[in-house]
Amino acid sequence: MHKGVICALLAAALFGASTPFAKLLVGAVPPFALAGMLYLGSGLGLLAWLGLRAVRKGNDQDRPAGLATSDLPWLAGAILAGGIAGPVLLMAGLALTPASSASLLLNMEGVLTSLLAWFVFKENFERRIFIGMLCIVVAGIVLSWEQVPALGVPVGALAVLGACLCWAIDNNLTRKVSASDAVQIACAKGLVAGSVNLGIAGVLGFGVPDAKEMLGAAAVGFCGYGLSLVMFVVALRHLGSARTGAYFSAAPFVGAAISLPMLAEMPTPGFWLAASLMGAGIWLHLTERHEHEHAHEPLFHAHAHVHDEHHRHEHEFEWDGAEPHTHPHHHAPIRHTHAHYPDIHHRHEH
Repeated sequence: MHKGVICALLAAALFGASTPFAKLLVGAVPPFALAGMLYLGSGLGLLAWLGLRAVRKGNDQDRPAGLATSDLPWLAGAILAGGIAGPVLLMAGLALTPASSASLLLNMEGVLTSLLAWFVFKENFERRIFIGMLCIVVAGIVLSWEQVPALGVPVGALAVLGACLCWAIDNNLTRKVSASDAVQIACAKGLVAGSVNLGIAGVLGFGVPDAKEMLGAAAVGFCGYGLSLVMFVVALRHLGSARTGAYFSAAPFVGAAISLPMLAEMPTPGFWLAASLMGAGIWLHLTERHEHEHAHEPLFHAHAHVHDEHHRHEHEFEWDGAEPHTHPHHHAPIRHTHAHYPDIHHRHEH
C-alpha cells in the first residue's frame, strides 16, 4: 500500500479514537481548558521526541528538512484555524452531541478540506471523488437532522461542523509546508495552540483542572492530536489535501466504534444510514486511480527522498549512498506518464 495512504489511515485511527476519550473529560473541564491541555500534551510529547532525536548520532542528511522562514506565515494561519479555533468548537459540540454522532460528523472535515483544495487551491479532482464526497455530505446532513426535534437548532452539530471547517483550512495551509519536518510542524502547533487556549481559559476565570484530568488530557492529546498530526502531515506530502482528507474520513468510524460500547450509547437508524453513506464515500476514494501524461517544471526544495525517477540529481557533498536522505536539490524539467497523486512533485494543472 502507498506510504501516504498508510500514514493517512494511521492518522485517522489515532484521531478517531481520541473523540470518545475526550468526551469523558467534557463537563469536568471547560472547553478552552480541555482544548489547551489536549494540544499542549501533544506539543510537549513531540518536543521530547525532537529532543531525543537531536541527541541521536547521525549526519545532517539523515534528518528531515526543517521549517524555512517562508513557511512561517502558512504555519501561523494553520495554527490559528486548526490549533486554536477548531478544538474549542469541537469540545463545545461534544458537550451537546452524542460522541458516536459527533465522531461521524467529523467526516465533514474531509469534505470541507477537499472543497477548499479543489476550488480555492486548485487541486485536481474527478467524478468518482466528487460522488464520494456527496455521499459523505448527505451522511452529515442525516446526522445533523436527527438533532432538530430535540434541540430545535442543532447547535452541537453546527459546532462540530465549525470545527471541521477550521481543520479544513488548517489542512490546506499545512500542505504548503508539508515537505518540512512533520514532527517540528506538529510540535509547533501543539505548543502554540495549547498555550493560547490555556491562556484564554485563565483570562475567562476557569479553574485549573486536577492532576488526573490534566494527565489524561495530555495523553489523549499526544496520541490523538500529536502523533496523528505527524502522520497527517506526511500523508499531505504524498497525497495532497483532498485525498488525504478522504482517507482521513475513516477517523469517525474508529471513534464511533469505540464510543458505542464505551459510553453505552444506542445507535439510531439514522446513525446506521449515515455510516453506510460515509462508508460508500470512503470506498469510492480508496478505489480511485489517476494516471495521465504530465510535465514537471523546474523545482528547487528540500525533503527526505530516495533516488527514484523524480530524483536524478548530482550531489555537492560526499554521499555515503544511504537512503532516504535530506538536502536541498534541483528537479530538472521532465515529461512522463504514471499513476500519481497531487503530492509535492505533482501539483500540475490538467
